[in-house]
Amino acid sequence: MHVLGIDAGGTKTTALLADADGRVVGEGRAGGANLQAHGELEVEKVLHHVIDLAVEGHPAPAAVCLGLAGVDREGDGEVIRGIMRRLGFRAHTVIVNDALIALVAGVPLREGSSEVSQGLVLISGTGSIAYGVNQHGLAARAGGWGTSLGDEGSGYWIGRRALKAVARDADGRGPHTRLTPLVLAHFSLSRPEQLVSEIYDQAQGKRAIASLGATVEQARAEGDIVATEIMRQAADELTLAAASVIARLDMRGEQFPILLSGGMIRSAHWLAAEVTARLAEVAPRSVVSALDGEPVLGAVRLALAEARGGVRVPPYVDAVRATPQ
Repeated sequence: MHVLGIDAGGTKTTALLADADGRVVGEGRAGGANLQAHGELEVEKVLHHVIDLAVEGHPAPAAVCLGLAGVDREGDGEVIRGIMRRLGFRAHTVIVNDALIALVAGVPLREGSSEVSQGLVLISGTGSIAYGVNQHGLAARAGGWGTSLGDEGSGYWIGRRALKAVARDADGRGPHTRLTPLVLAHFSLSRPEQLVSEIYDQAQGKRAIASLGATVEQARAEGDIVATEIMRQAADELTLAAASVIARLDMRGEQFPILLSGGMIRSAHWLAAEVTARLAEVAPRSVVSALDGEPVLGAVRLALAEARGGVRVPPYVDAVRATPQ
């Protein structure tokens, strides 16, 4: 028996084929597969490609788990289910939010069951989200609204504020900032006005903006006041997202793991340390650590549980409480 786990993110997509013991025997990697950023056709092409790479030379998987941002909202979920059906996966296919597979990658399923263990994952990558499951198997999330509506504390959110600070510096509308030379060097530019074509005319504009997170962290480390304030606000927002989930799941007094994940939080050591310190106040008995391993491994675990009798995807606590008893 083989199963397939897929992590489809905004910048990269990974598919792993694993045997019944969870050993990886096939792998496929490609670019981003986000519906809002890339569209349905591109998402289908990317998924088709990584699945072909991972499954090549092996029997069809007995179960599939796909983690992708936004699929726990009705519209996006139906689109992705349609794509998977067209790719030949009709039965034993689990489609979940990518934050759930990140949580399961770091916190294994409850022993002897197919239920997700108690814990919380806080992700800051291109986007941001906090997602948690309590001891009763109920879930809550905060963030994950995308760049236009949210993603506070993410690499993109931080990068946009850096670019605005550079523009204000150039205009004399804001303070001088070390971000100006660092951002220009990041893009190999000589003048601030060149940022217009660099950001608006390039196909990788969103990804390029998100990549500025490390530059802002460098400016903060060099004592720049503007960069320091941007990073402080990022820590505020990420902590607030986690605190919202913890409160709605009544987990403040519980002992549970909190996982930090995503490229932004991995590259900005100050941000990770600051958020860790603040979470100790929000949930004093929690244990905060970086996610060790790729989130896609959580998709493999969920696919294995599905193949062995069916996985239980945690229902959202807000939906449960809104349902008449």
